[in-house]
Amino acid sequence: MRFLRNLLLRNWELKILALVLAFILWISLIPEEKTFSEKTLNIPLETLNIPSDLELVEKPDPTVDVTVRAPNRLIDELSSANVLAKLNLAQATVFQQEYPLNETMISVPPGTEVVRISPNKVRLRLERTKEMMLDVVPNIIGEVQEDFRLVRVEVAPPRVTVKGPESKLREKDRVTTSPINISGLRGPAEFDADLILPRPELRLVSGPNRVKVRVLLEAAAPSAKSEAKRRK
Repeated sequence: MRFLRNLLLRNWELKILALVLAFILWISLIPEEKTFSEKTLNIPLETLNIPSDLELVEKPDPTVDVTVRAPNRLIDELSSANVLAKLNLAQATVFQQEYPLNETMISVPPGTEVVRISPNKVRLRLERTKEMMLDVVPNIIGEVQEDFRLVRVEVAPPRVTVKGPESKLREKDRVTTSPINISGLRGPAEFDADLILPRPELRLVSGPNRVKVRVLLEAAAPSAKSEAKRRK
C-alpha cells in the first residue's frame, strides 16, 4: 500500500501537468469534423401550397429561431441562406388556426442537425376564396368647356371579375379607374385607364388591368350670357 501511495503522490504536480498536456494534445489531434458546436439562427418562415380555394388573411410570424448542431468546420457557414423553414399548407383548412413546427420542416445542409425551433407552433388564418363580377366606375375629374356638355361616358369592359377572401368582397363594391381629366376637351375622346380595386386583398381574375374609357361630348345650346357676349 505504501508503494502504491508513493507511486501516486510522488511528484503529483508533474503528473497533473502531464495529464493536462496529454488532454490538450488529444483535443488538438481530434479531426475538426468530430467536434460539434451549436448555433441559433433567425430565419424566414415560408408558407407553401396554400389550397387554391383558400386565402391567407392572417399571416404567421415572418421568422423563427432555429438552433442547429454541426461540425465546427461547417458551423460558420450556416446562415438564413442555407437553413430554411417551410410550412406546407396543402392540408390546411379554415377551421385550423395553429400549426406545429418540427425539424422535418427545416431544410439544412448535410451533416447539420436541428436541435430546437422557437416558437414550436405558429398561428395563421385562412378564408374561402370568393369570386364576383363588379361594375367599373370611371373616375372623371375636371369640367368641359362652357360651350360643350358631357353626354355620356362609356367603359369597355363595363364589368370585371374580381376574387379574394370572402370577408373582403361585397355586393356593393365597385372597381374605379385612375382619374380621367376632361378639362379642355372639345369633342369625343378615348382614354386608357388603370383599374383600382376596392381593397388591396382583392385581385383581378384574368385579363388586362386597364380599360378603355370613351368620353362623348356635344356642343351645348348657347346660354343667354354667352349669346349676349357674342353679339357684342
